Amino acid sequence: MPHTAIAGSLILDHVGHFVPDLGAAAAALEALGFVLTPYSAQATPEGPTGTANRCVMLEQGYVELLAPVADTPHARRLREAMARYAGVHVLALGTPAAAEEHARLARHGFAPLPLVNLEREVELDGEMRAARFEVVRVPPEAMPEGRVQLVEHRTPECLWQERWLAHANGVAALAAAFVVADDPPAVAARWARFAALAPRPAGTLVRLPTARGELVFGRRKDLARLLGDAPEAPALAGYALACRDPRRLLARCRRAGVVARARGKLYSARMSPALGSAWLFGSRAAITRFLEGA
Repeated sequence: MPHTAIAGSLILDHVGHFVPDLGAAAAALEALGFVLTPYSAQATPEGPTGTANRCVMLEQGYVELLAPVADTPHARRLREAMARYAGVHVLALGTPAAAEEHARLARHGFAPLPLVNLEREVELDGEMRAARFEVVRVPPEAMPEGRVQLVEHRTPECLWQERWLAHANGVAALAAAFVVADDPPAVAARWARFAALAPRPAGTLVRLPTARGELVFGRRKDLARLLGDAPEAPALAGYALACRDPRRLLARCRRAGVVARARGKLYSARMSPALGSAWLFGSRAAITRFLEGA
């Protein structure tokens, strides 16, 4: 299946927006031609987390909208992050072996927190099923750019359902995520240790290719020039979406009042306040050429 991690490697699994109003954020994405999964309350085996989500499932990767819906410690952490800036606060790397990655991070000094088992109810073939995930997290100070985590999907068939993959705008994949850093080489080196990957220079940026998708590190001024805006470091600035025909998403942006600016054969777009952050979008080939030549 297109979303499955290659054994022994990591992929760019998903990014997540923290949003104050899940309905408004979902409506903004629907206006841009996306199909979203239904509202779902999140829980651990110990009980509700006080958060809920909706997702844009792509053929490769996905985009999550996550909102606080109660007064719990987990929900309070979302509100605190949103007070700093609106937009993307989650970056998850997919793994086929969460327990092994947890042990590796411990050996390399990241002091990972206990493994977290998350689940939420999903309808599949007319029956309610539990979509289950095992998540590896580290203390916030270890990866201060956001909620940076590793995730093992135990029930991928619950998420990557055909009914949620056909987007009118032709978006097919999460291709890259952008990380704001005051010292991109040093921050990329830390992420390389976290993910067991090798960084590569790319002009003023630094690339960290995964088995599917890339992490891109840059100073605020360089990412703002590329994306139209970027928060102060440390932060996650946005992400790149691979499209079958970028003109379809471009037309949707124009109809929805989202300004998309040409960047060679790519486009950048700042999201509405309901979502925050920014996109870079274009064909998969154009994104690849840009990242390799940045």
